[in-house]
Amino acid sequence: MFVNQFATVKMVCIVENIFEDGEWAIMEWKGPLGLRGCRFFHIQNDKIIFQRGYWDKLSFLRQHGLPIEDSDKNPNTQHRPT
Repeated sequence: MFVNQFATVKMVCIVENIFEDGEWAIMEWKGPLGLRGCRFFHIQNDKIIFQRGYWDKLSFLRQHGLPIEDSDKNPNTQHRPT
């Protein structure tokens, strides 16, 4: 499902900060609509050997008018007692 929605939007990331410490780098970014995120990179021998990213999925879906999945149907969603 999510692959199809990503294909319908134009993604633009504006780099805000880049941090480096040895073999690790972090890039903070924002989008023109206010979406924010960051990427972590592990670099060895001038190659990225691992990368991970975080961003606000709910804001992305709302900004682009995409359906918001029902958390009760998502097995990866953690439910907190109320």
